[in-house]
Amino acid sequence: MNKTAVFCITKTRTQTEVIIDRLHRAGFPYSEISVLMPETDSIHDIGHVKASKAPEGTATGAATGGVAGGLVGLLAGIGAIAIPGVGPLVAAGPIMAALSGAAVGAAAGGLVGGLIGLGIPEIEAKIYEEKLRTGNYLISVHAHNSEEITRVKEIFESEKAEDISTTSQAEVPAN
Repeated sequence: MNKTAVFCITKTRTQTEVIIDRLHRAGFPYSEISVLMPETDSIHDIGHVKASKAPEGTATGAATGGVAGGLVGLLAGIGAIAIPGVGPLVAAGPIMAALSGAAVGAAAGGLVGGLIGLGIPEIEAKIYEEKLRTGNYLISVHAHNSEEITRVKEIFESEKAEDISTTSQAEVPAN
């Protein structure tokens, strides 16, 4: 079975949260949406909150080990990761698990290696890395069919997202 992800770059947290909201209202569960963003943007909303166990912020956005404010807080698996050559980022959603694995752990792999591991072609992975390095956000959405891919792209385009890309990779069967 193939899984498909649709990616884009956004310039602001507001733009990112509008897209997350529209995706969710269009039927995409938060568990299928990922965001990768510079940690510097998250200091006020996420950085100091994730270290506490307090239930302030978006109560329904509780993540293991803390709470993040806003719609990003509704995504699963929020955490900070340090990526060689890029610096500290906050990842939320399925991308967190994928990027915190071995591909990013190796200094040689960096973010490009992690993105390639997600099925993104190397040239696009390099573009995304540079955009993240300069303070932009990466959104990824898992889509299950061509209709969902079209809906995601329409939302990205209508909200003026950039560098929209689709990638597909075969899922590895469980042993």
